Amino acid sequence: MSGQLLVCLMGPTAAGKTVLAMELARTFQCTLISVDSAQVYRHMDVGTGKPTVAERTVVPHHLVDIREPHCTYSAAAFAADAREVAHAAWAAGHIPLLVGGTGLYFRALLSGLSALPSACPGLREELESEAAHIGWSGLHRRLAELDPATAARLHPNDAQRIQRALEVCLTLRKPMSEYLAGAVPSPLLALGGRLLKLVVSPADRTVLHRRIALRFDRMLTDGLVGEVQSLRVQPRIHRHLPAMKSIGYRQTWDYLEGEITRHQLSEQVKAATRQLARRQLTWLRRETQVHWLDSTDGALVGRASKLIGEALRGSAKP
Repeated sequence: MSGQLLVCLMGPTAAGKTVLAMELARTFQCTLISVDSAQVYRHMDVGTGKPTVAERTVVPHHLVDIREPHCTYSAAAFAADAREVAHAAWAAGHIPLLVGGTGLYFRALLSGLSALPSACPGLREELESEAAHIGWSGLHRRLAELDPATAARLHPNDAQRIQRALEVCLTLRKPMSEYLAGAVPSPLLALGGRLLKLVVSPADRTVLHRRIALRFDRMLTDGLVGEVQSLRVQPRIHRHLPAMKSIGYRQTWDYLEGEITRHQLSEQVKAATRQLARRQLTWLRRETQVHWLDSTDGALVGRASKLIGEALRGSAKP
């Protein structure tokens, strides 16, 4: 598949990636591949901002609704699945268009990841028990002692990633950041194809924050609470699953347990989403050979289309 084009449409949550991707798919022969760690789960539609069934009928999205919420899904599994879809797209003469904001998934596909040890149920239970006593911020401080580099990029309340990083550190007896430094190049990059990375985000941060707030208000109107309630009654689903730790789901679960008020639910989700967007933007600024696009620009579709056209001709330069 040497010489084929791969397009990555990246950006923070609520930036408008899906809308742009749909427009680009109408202009070019694109195969859309979702790069979202929450949209892989079935029955989690409202809270993940998943494209509607109607939208996916017009433009199919791959790697959406491929796991039940009680199942796990790793960056390595994503990389394997995405490679398969990309190869099929190239074989059909299409452009694989990766769309999402999960940085670890992009990294796994484009740069490769060293194989991390599998989760140990006993160790995980110990960490969750410890978190119940000292809080996740306390475990974040413990992680900072074992792996300062990883702790520096994680928010003290990012329970899922703190837990996983500690599992790796304690299992390998070395910092996870040190272990990941030995990443193996992805076969996808070894094919000699061309890579175009587009980042879409409002130039004004306040615009992004306003979009985040409006989007969650819409999620509540569209039935997020009912969606989580339906998940809670499923026998194989509990609040400690990775899927249920997704932003919006863990806070709604707390609300349904009577642990927080409706107002607190809204405020906590919006704050957590702003923090996520900040982390995503920090990661994106470290990326190289990236084209930044303002999602409030009326000429956004035209600018993105021009870059793809240039890339197809082999002339796009960041």
